[in-house]
Amino acid sequence: MTTDYGGIPNEVLQDMENKFSADPKNRLAQNVCYTANPKQILKNQSSLNNQVHVFSCKVPTEGKPMSNQKASGRCWIFACLNAMRCSVMPSLQCDELEFSQNYLFFWDKLERCNYNLDSYIECARRGETFEGRLVSHLLTSPSEDGGQWDMLVNLVEKYGVIPKVCFKDAQSAAESRILCGIINNKMREFCKRLQTMVFEKASDEEIQKEKSSMLQQIYTTLSICLGTPPKTITWEYYDKSKKYQKIGPITPLEFYTTKIKPIFNMQDKLCIVNDPRAKNPYNKLYTVEYLNNMTGGRPVLYVNQPIGVLKELTMKSIADGEAVWFGCDVGKYNSIKPDGILDLKALDYNLVFGFSALGLDKEGRLNYGESLMTHAMLITAFHKENGESTKWRIENSWGDSDGDKGYLIMSDDWFSEFVYEVVIDKKFLTEEILAVTKQTPVVLPAWDPMGALAKL
Repeated sequence: MTTDYGGIPNEVLQDMENKFSADPKNRLAQNVCYTANPKQILKNQSSLNNQVHVFSCKVPTEGKPMSNQKASGRCWIFACLNAMRCSVMPSLQCDELEFSQNYLFFWDKLERCNYNLDSYIECARRGETFEGRLVSHLLTSPSEDGGQWDMLVNLVEKYGVIPKVCFKDAQSAAESRILCGIINNKMREFCKRLQTMVFEKASDEEIQKEKSSMLQQIYTTLSICLGTPPKTITWEYYDKSKKYQKIGPITPLEFYTTKIKPIFNMQDKLCIVNDPRAKNPYNKLYTVEYLNNMTGGRPVLYVNQPIGVLKELTMKSIADGEAVWFGCDVGKYNSIKPDGILDLKALDYNLVFGFSALGLDKEGRLNYGESLMTHAMLITAFHKENGESTKWRIENSWGDSDGDKGYLIMSDDWFSEFVYEVVIDKKFLTEEILAVTKQTPVVLPAWDPMGALAKL
């Protein structure tokens, strides 16, 4: 019986079924994957079993306890504070130290809403409407959890940092989806109201008054859900010698400027990216339109370099004792739970499906929407053999159940394919790279993949 329906012809469908059934391996794979998570079947056990946490060069101090961002997109904040504690724990004589992620989370949410409200007003004055790609992009998730390095500089340099015991995680920080939904709802409403006011020729004074009222609603919501950040703190702890220590009363900004900044200066660190797209040459400075969290703050800037430069700079930093914040596409070719492995050999797609998941190169993955930065972590060690890097030790922020009590192993080829940016102190950079920072940045569109936020 034939039909007039379109689509794939019946004889083609039958041919595909015949070819599938003719291969016994396909039937075996079907039997297994039908009742199990395909990713578990894809695992290459021989590759996973060869990974050991022994490295030729490691920072002298790794942070304790292992942090856990839980059900939130705060990895970029966790990775920054984890890098900070690695550097300052010796001077503070701490065996364990964790800074308050909830504290920076609060201020990022508030400042980002203020920045977005200003952006809505500016877009309206440019004649942009909700029907255009730009405003549509800005409204996708106005209260995004994720972020970029320069956003962290803005927050820490303005608000400082505090130990976690002085401002612990709220439930709405550890499980942020509901809070983000509430703020997203109001921000889209606010965008409509502000843009309408601009289009109807309201005065600047009227618009700013309305914006102030909106920001107060956001502040109230954040304070209810996350708590009100302390203006001063007193931190009491036992040092390595079990002696009582006390710092404070002191403001969070004073704590940062006196105890942290002399050792770990946020402003001295630059984001070096690997964007191999032909349209974005190396040795150029880039930024992304409407990518920030603070009006009038430090812009988000990238120095584009070949991937080998990112590796060399990372090794130089670690060899000098400083761990490296980095952004990557964590969801590709991994066996994190429970193995703690990021490796192109970790999953064998060819064995199960008969094809590779690496059909696109890094440039192609960026151009065709297959990959972008999704997660930020910390590199604390590397291993070299015959003068070449072979693997890297990674401090994650997903608790201590995976890998080596929360530490992962990243293979060198995985670094090449899925690492997009590293943050390096200026003292490790060459004069040629520093000269790039003096350029007028090339402005990429707001939706460019290099504007992706670390949020997993």
